[in-house]
Formats: sequence, C-alpha cells, structure tokens
Amino acid sequence: MSGATADPDYAARRDRLVAQYRALRPDAPVRLAKRTSNLFRTRADGSRPTLDVDGFDGVLSVDPVARTADVQGMTTYEHLVDATLPYGLMPLVVPQLKTITVGGAVTGLGIESTSFRNGCPHESVLELEVLTGDGRVVVARPDGEHRDLFHGFPNSYGTLGYALRLTIELEPVRPYVRLTHLRFASEAAALATLADLVARRTLDGADVDFLDGTVFGPDDVRLTIGTFVDEAPYTSDYTGLDIYYRSVQHRSHDYLTVRDYLWRWDTDWFWCSRALGVQHPVVRRLVPRRYLRSDVYWQVVGFERRHGVAARVDRWRGRPEREVVVQDVEIPLARTGEFLDVFHREVGIAPVWLCPLRQRDPAAVWDLYALDPATTYVNVGFWSSVALQPGQRDGDHNRRIEELVAGLGGRKSLYSTAYYDEDEFWRTYGGETYDVLKKTYDPDGRLLDLYAKTVQRR
Repeated sequence: MSGATADPDYAARRDRLVAQYRALRPDAPVRLAKRTSNLFRTRADGSRPTLDVDGFDGVLSVDPVARTADVQGMTTYEHLVDATLPYGLMPLVVPQLKTITVGGAVTGLGIESTSFRNGCPHESVLELEVLTGDGRVVVARPDGEHRDLFHGFPNSYGTLGYALRLTIELEPVRPYVRLTHLRFASEAAALATLADLVARRTLDGADVDFLDGTVFGPDDVRLTIGTFVDEAPYTSDYTGLDIYYRSVQHRSHDYLTVRDYLWRWDTDWFWCSRALGVQHPVVRRLVPRRYLRSDVYWQVVGFERRHGVAARVDRWRGRPEREVVVQDVEIPLARTGEFLDVFHREVGIAPVWLCPLRQRDPAAVWDLYALDPATTYVNVGFWSSVALQPGQRDGDHNRRIEELVAGLGGRKSLYSTAYYDEDEFWRTYGGETYDVLKKTYDPDGRLLDLYAKTVQRR
C-alpha cells in the first residue's frame, strides 16, 4: 500500500496547499495555522503568514493485511487510533495526548510505553510526503532519492518542511490490557528492575507489551507493566471521577480496554490537571466528562499565558515568582539515578514520569537526534513550576537541567523552552547535517531554522 491513498480528494487538497504556500511573500517566514498545539514554548508570531492545514486531519486508508496506514500529517492520534482499532491494530507508538498529530510526533519526536521495544514514532514511518521550504512536494523514503530528508526530518520541528502524508506501520492488539503496578522503596531498585524488564520483556511468564514508571518520591517509585489479554474480569474507568495516576499508587493490578489504556494519561494530562483544580472531588463532579481532556486544559493554560492572572494573584499575596519547568529528557538508564538525585535536590518536582526508550533499528541514523543504538535510555518527564529563591532568575532551573542532561550523555526534547547558546545547540542537534539539509530543502530560509524556532522563539 506504500504511497497509495483511498481518498481521491487528497491530491486536490495537497495541490491547493502548495499553491497557497507559493503565493505567500517569499521574504516572510511561514507557520501552520493549527487549532491545537502541544508545545510548551512560545509559538511563532501570530502576524506571520499561515498555511491553512485543517483539511489534513484524517486517515486516508488502512491496510489490515500489510498492517500499515496512510495518514495525513495533521491527523491526531485520537483519530488515528479510532481508525485502526476496528481492524485490531494500533500505531507502534501512541503518544500520551489525544491531540498530538502524527506529523508533529515525527518531526518533533514522541514517546510512550511501547518505546522500549518500538523506539519513537518516526521509526515506524515507511515514507513521508513533505512540502519542503522551497515549495516542492517530495516523497522521502529510507532508501530513496530523498533519504537524507527521511533521516533528518525527525527533530526538525517543521523547519525543513511539513509532512502532508505519512505511511506508517501498525501492530496487532488484543481487547484489553492487564496492568501490574510494582512498588519500590528506592530508585536504584526500580531502575535495576526496569533494566531487567527491558532486556527480558517478560514478567512471570507473560509478555511485557507496555512499560513505564512513576516517581512519587525517592522512596516511592512505581513501575507499570502492561500486557495484552483477550479477557478481563473487570475494567476500570479513568475518564470520570477516578484518576489514573492515583490508582498507580494504590492498586497492584488493574484492567483497561486498549483504547482507555492508550489515553490513560490524557484525562488528567498525567497529573497536571490538579493545578487547574479539577481533581478536587466537588469540582470533578461538576465538570462534564467531555471537558476532562488535555486540549481543554491547554485552553486554560493559553488564557493564563496571555493574561497572567495567577501570576498577578501570587504577587498580590507576596508569593515568590515561579519558573515554569516543563521538560522531557532522555538519560542513559545507567545514569538515570544520578539525574534523579540532583533533580530531587535542586528542582523538587513530583511526580515524575519514567519511560524507557531503545532505538528500534540499531543500524538507523537519525541525524538531528542521535541516540546510541546500543544504549537503553529513560525519558524523564516533569511538568510544573518551581519557586524562584532570592538571587535566582527565570530560566535558572531549566538551564541547570540542560547542563545536567549534557553531562550525563543525554538529550532533551525541544517542544519546551530551551536556553542553549548557539554553538552548544548545534553540537548537540546535528548542526553540520542540518546545515546541508537546510540548504537543500529550504535554501531561501522561508522557514525559521531549528535554533531560531526552538530557542530564540522569534
């Protein structure tokens, strides 16, 4: 099915978008007009010319025999999963939030609890159809004419071009997921067990299909193992009054439908909804279920960013200024304990998410986010704010994390605020390769370069 589409209107939509792009002023950098965003850094200036990509959310076709899907770049994972589950299939990696798009997860990286065996979303892509910065539409494959773009597209964040269509691999599912939550009184013990589970991929004779962890504190770590099963004695529901991450701390076993498992974190945005008050039992009962989802919370956060109501209230109450610390970092598993030690001591955010990651194909080279294929990494995710003490400036905690990650041989995702100087940034994120790609696919600089977009945030 590679390269095929069951939607006869797709070509017309693509051609209209290309014409729109070419009609924009060549000296004006461009951005996508998106209804939703999962970026925690400032987006491009709203005065910039925009491309209307509303028509590019949708699954073009699913091939249940080849186990592939042809997907438009703006398709949300919620819509993709709804299209594939009726065939007993799912994407190899399904990022945690429903409105993350397939194109966004590939160009901006993504991760979830299958990443210890399937890597990141870009590793299941068979081909990409990309609108490049110079206005061409090219088809990039791992061994084709544009293989340089295929391997350089992940972590380019739309600075080389936009994915219009992707052909991706799928894998079979079973109706339910049985969860086992293991408790550890030390991070060292939890990380040792995590390493063993990644290597063996079994627990008590059953397959480990999903694997992640939650750090509630240095002496309270939970690893969650998910296994596909055909039958379940019951299923839990965490889309209403009950809250998933609290169940991790209070239950040893659980059962969810496959769909509910995939979106277990979305209802409360992991645990971040507590800052918005919707975990309070009274408030929880008043909020309709349809509003308990990450994109609704994003609207609240966006309002706060624009108006700073909470910040003004804190100043009125005499509370210290707070620094937003929202990051996902990949640390070699062998050094994750060192990272957590410093993190607890100097930052102090809890809970923290752990998600093991291993490159799926050891021979592949992903130029702009190169990981050692022989190394297991742990994605450490933390999303909150930290009070600034006297003498500290906004950005101090985030910059300290960047330095710590680099010292431990890790990498940091660029969806959030970054503070790197330019030389350090390009050393970390494939500067020489990126420069060649930029000159090849966006020679006139119609799209912001990667440093400008993710650090300077112009």
